[in-house]
Formats: sequence, C-alpha cells, structure tokens
Amino acid sequence: MQGFRNFIIRGNLVDLAVAFIVGLAFAAVVTTFTNWLTGLMPDSASNVFSNEPNSFGAFLNAVISFLILAAVLYFLVVLPYTKAKEKYFPSEAPGTPADVAVLEEIRDLLATRGGQV
Repeated sequence: MQGFRNFIIRGNLVDLAVAFIVGLAFAAVVTTFTNWLTGLMPDSASNVFSNEPNSFGAFLNAVISFLILAAVLYFLVVLPYTKAKEKYFPSEAPGTPADVAVLEEIRDLLATRGGQV
C-alpha cells in the first residue's frame, strides 16, 4: 500500500489527469465558439441567442460549464492533493543544498591549508 501511495502522490499522475480533464473541457469551449462563429457567417445572425448547437447561448453554456468544472477540480482534487503531497513528502527546507554545502567545506579546508595539497 505504501508503494501505491508513493506512486499516486509523488508522480505526476494527478497533474496529468487534471490537465487531461481541463483540456477536454476547454476543447468543448473552442468547438462551441467555432460553431457559433461559423454560424454567423451565412444569414443566421438573427438566431444569435437561440438554443441551437451553433448559437452564442451554447458557447456561453460551454464557458460556464468549463469554469464550474475547473473550480470543482481545483477544490476537490488539486487542493487535497497538494496538502497530502506536502504532508507525506514535505519540501526541503530553504537553505544550501547538501552538495553545495560539501563543496563549501572542501573549499574552506583548502583555504585553511593555504592551498597546499
């Protein structure tokens, strides 16, 4: 069970899933916008706010659906995921990384020797 938790939290699986879902929702927004825009080109400008699939109302519906979906994903998936990730895999404390600290120690030891090997 520990390995599965590490796989879910440490990997980019949740990030990838959220990006995929938001991408699909945004594709619907772009599709309805394109349908609405191309629907204006002939003589159908009088039906701008109708409920037809290529109307401005359908585009507005897709935008609102996208915003609701993004909010739900953020509050129900992304926030709990980031809190769990910080709980189980806390980020390193700010400061000098370990490899840089070792190099600084070597530099200081060489400086105290006067550069003699």
